[in-house]
Amino acid sequence: MVDPCHEGWAAYLDDQWRGDPDGVRTVLDLCCGTGLMTVALTRLGYQVTGIDASLPMLARARQRVGPDTVLLQQTLPDLAVDGVFDAGVCTFDGLNYLTPEDFGRTLKAVGRRLRPGGWLAFDLHTDAMLAFAASHPVLSGQASGKSFTISNTVDLQARSCATQIDINGPGDRDTFSERHRQFFFPAADVGRALANAKFGSPAVTDEYTDQAATPSTLRATWISRRLPAATTVGFGS
Repeated sequence: MVDPCHEGWAAYLDDQWRGDPDGVRTVLDLCCGTGLMTVALTRLGYQVTGIDASLPMLARARQRVGPDTVLLQQTLPDLAVDGVFDAGVCTFDGLNYLTPEDFGRTLKAVGRRLRPGGWLAFDLHTDAMLAFAASHPVLSGQASGKSFTISNTVDLQARSCATQIDINGPGDRDTFSERHRQFFFPAADVGRALANAKFGSPAVTDEYTDQAATPSTLRATWISRRLPAATTVGFGS
C-alpha cells in the first residue's frame, strides 16, 4: 500500500459511529487483507475480527495486529463466524471482486451477523472508475523505488475489468505479478441488494467524506444500518 488511507477512513467511521446511542464496540472487517484497517480500528478502541480468503495476507495481518485479534480464513459469500457485531466494514473495493450474485448473498450473510441497528460500511469502485479503466488500458509509473505496469481489459457488457499488475523492484521480494477481476455494480442494484438484505436506506458519499457521491466519484462509500426484524425498505424499482 502506497496510499496511507486507512487511518483517515477509520477516523471517519469512528465519527459516524459515535452518534449511536447503543454504542459500537465490535467490528467485523471483511476482506481484511494484510490488516491495515483492522489495525486502524483497533487503535481507536474497537474489538475487530478480520476475515480474508488469503492465508499469506492473513499471515501479514497477524504480524500487524498481534496475538489477541481474531483472524479467520473465509471466502465470501460464506461467512461462518461466531457472535453478533455492532458494525461490519469492507474497505478498498473488496466487494468489487465478487460477482453480482455473490455480492447480494454476501450482504445477506453479513446482515445475519449484525445486531438490529448495526452498521455496514463499504466502498465500491463506480461507473466512473469503470470508464477510467476502459480509457486507460495500460498505466505505468514508479512508486517507493519500484516500477509498475497496470493493464486493464474491460468488458462493458459484463461490467467487469480484468487487471494485470506487474511490480518490479531491486530485490526478488519486490518483484511480483497478480491478476484479478472486478465487477462494477450499478448504484440502483447495490441499493436493492441492501434492501433485500434487510438494511435501511444508505448514505452514499465520495470516499469516506461527507460529500455526496457524484457521477465523477471513482470510489463511493456506502453506509447503511441493519433494520429491525419487522421493518422493510425499498430502493428504486
